[in-house]
Amino acid sequence: MVADTVRTWAKGWAVSRRCPAPVAKPWGLYIEVVGSAREVGRHLLPEVDVSLVRAAALSVTEPRTWLKMPAEPERIEPWLPAGWAVVWEGTGHLMVTDLAPSEQPPPAGYTAEVEVVGDVIVVRARDAAGERAAQGQIALVGEAAIADQVVTDEAHRRRGLGHFVMRTLASQALERGAHLGVLGATDDGRALYETLGWKKHATLAECAYRAQG
Repeated sequence: MVADTVRTWAKGWAVSRRCPAPVAKPWGLYIEVVGSAREVGRHLLPEVDVSLVRAAALSVTEPRTWLKMPAEPERIEPWLPAGWAVVWEGTGHLMVTDLAPSEQPPPAGYTAEVEVVGDVIVVRARDAAGERAAQGQIALVGEAAIADQVVTDEAHRRRGLGHFVMRTLASQALERGAHLGVLGATDDGRALYETLGWKKHATLAECAYRAQG
């Protein structure tokens, strides 16, 4: 069910970003975002209708607050009150997979390291000089694992590092009791994840409060 997946994603995202746990609201969940210049908080709506979207939006008074929900942005835009705007470039994809083990070594010329901090597993690939070439992390929430902040440095792209990081994260999460993978992907990320068996569950619309005037 999409609503349950959104709730799982929200919990894992907060763990991954070391933010306070999501707080229940009449329309869904709210996460106070710490350490970000881009946003101060985000409301996540597991279910979407005009009354829920407007209630969440009208509760906001602080700019750089965001709404995210499983819906097409074209559907949401007419419901937004003054001061709000769809962030078209931020439209994403809620994706899921059944985690599978992998013994894949890093691509030739690279080494790998795994760091576990609490419920967050971080995988890094480094080049011959010891510089970071790719990285990703996954947060454990019960039997789910929420992948986040997967990135390959531009000079190291198209060498299989993204696949390696994702497969290693999945194996590490499986070893710790997780079975379901969840993530929010960009368009570019979606293309990578689909090659690894991830399936799109819903479009993620993103809206931001800019304040009136």
